[in-house]
Order: sequence, then structure tokens, then C-alpha cells
Amino acid sequence: MEADGDARVQNEDVPPNQDLSFLQSSVTSILSEYGWYLVFLCMGVFLLIQHLRKNRPRDNQSSSVSAVSQDPRSVVERQEALEASRRKMQEEQDARAAEFKEKQQRLEEEKRRQKIEMWESMKEGKSYKGNAKVAQNTEETPSSSSLRPRTDKKPLRNSGYSPLSGEGGGGTCAWRPGRRGPSAGG
Repeated sequence: MEADGDARVQNEDVPPNQDLSFLQSSVTSILSEYGWYLVFLCMGVFLLIQHLRKNRPRDNQSSSVSAVSQDPRSVVERQEALEASRRKMQEEQDARAAEFKEKQQRLEEEKRRQKIEMWESMKEGKSYKGNAKVAQNTEETPSSSSLRPRTDKKPLRNSGYSPLSGEGGGGTCAWRPGRRGPSAGG
């Protein structure tokens, strides 16, 4: 017991400033080594707490709403309404798909018909390019008029034009070679 008494006496004899100076030196050494880590850790904890506080009221509201809406009739009605809306959307999609399929079949039939017409016109010796237009032209006008070339076009340039001569219809615009020698500068 005396040993315990002596220990108490020794603790009472130590001035409190010495304990605080030891605590101060250990805290400053920890902060000097790990200061930035502690700052970032504190910021992360603060942001996490803020995020959790922001989400907590939502959870409480949604749980109270879900507890109230657990009425079996309302659940059944909601599921039936959801199923009806899904069925309606599926019917609309099926109708669009059927319409698209019919359109594709019509286009394929039209292409097949055009290929047949093109083959028949090639058999007869007619041009296969634009055969629908040629067929309409042959019905309206005689075939000799559709075969003659058009002569009402004017030429693009006169016959004496030579791009290498430097002359021509350009007038004052003429190409000149650049200066020889190094570029101007300091």
C-alpha cells in the first residue's frame, strides 16, 4: 500500500505544465508529419456527414409514403394501371412495326418491278438508264426526237483558248511567278 501511496505522491508533485508541454510537443510532431493528411481526412469526414444528413430526410419521407401506400387496393390499382400503359405502348410499337414492314415490302416490290422493266427495255435495245423517263418520253413524242443530241448548248470557252499561253478571256487577271530569293525580313 505504501507503494501506491508513494506513486500518488509522485504524481501530485509533477507540475501540470510539464504534462501539457509533452502533449504539445507530440501534437506538433504529428501535425508536422501528417498535417495535410489530417486536413483532407477531416474534410472528407465533413463532406460524408453532410451527404448523409441530406439523404436521411428523403429516406424518412419515402418510408412514410411507402407505409401509407401499402394498402392492397391501391397497390393492385397501381399495378393494373402500369400493366395497361405497358400494353398500350406495346400495341403502338406493334402497329408501327407492321406499318414499317408493309412499307419495306412495297419498296422491295417497286424495286423488283423496276428491275424487270429495266431488263425488258435492255432486251428491246433501249437504254436502261432512267427507263421510266424514256418510256414516258416515247409515249409522248416520237423516238427519233429523243435520240438526237441537244445542240442548243453554248460552248464553255472559245476555241482559241490555251491556258499555257497567258492570254485568254481572263483580261487583267494573269498568274505571275513569285519573287526569287529569300523572304523579306530582318
